[in-house]
Amino acid sequence: MTSASGVGRVLVLACGNPSRGDDALGPLLIERLSLDPDLARCGVETLTDFQLQIEHVLDLQGRERVIFVDAAVSGPEPFTFLPVRPSPDASFSTHALAPSALLALFQQVNGQAPPPARLLAIRGYGFELGAPLTEHASANLDRAQHLLTRILRLDRLPVGPG
Repeated sequence: MTSASGVGRVLVLACGNPSRGDDALGPLLIERLSLDPDLARCGVETLTDFQLQIEHVLDLQGRERVIFVDAAVSGPEPFTFLPVRPSPDASFSTHALAPSALLALFQQVNGQAPPPARLLAIRGYGFELGAPLTEHASANLDRAQHLLTRILRLDRLPVGPG
């Protein structure tokens, strides 16, 4: 199911570098989700990139919800799944953006609130160039995929705190 604008109502946007060990967690989750035809029928679209850029504002247009997925270098295991609110980025560069900065930019460009968003931060452990996915990160990926697939299929994506 797509929205009136012709885009999927839910976008799962993952960032990460498949050549840097556990930094591949986001792209690997997108690969797995793209193999599930039920999700496309539910109006879920997926997108992956090395990092968030200002151009991704266009990808958020017409969405009911957005889920950002990325590897976390620290924090709780196996993952966190938290709401993201618009917050301007005070850095001097637009080379890469945080999800909150992308939402703030969406608001600035479109003159309206961005779609409700959450961040699925999957705990990683090794991020060296050329390294394989670690065993612990792989287990965290399995658990994150299970949760996200269940939420997307049931269309019970939480948008509030926690």
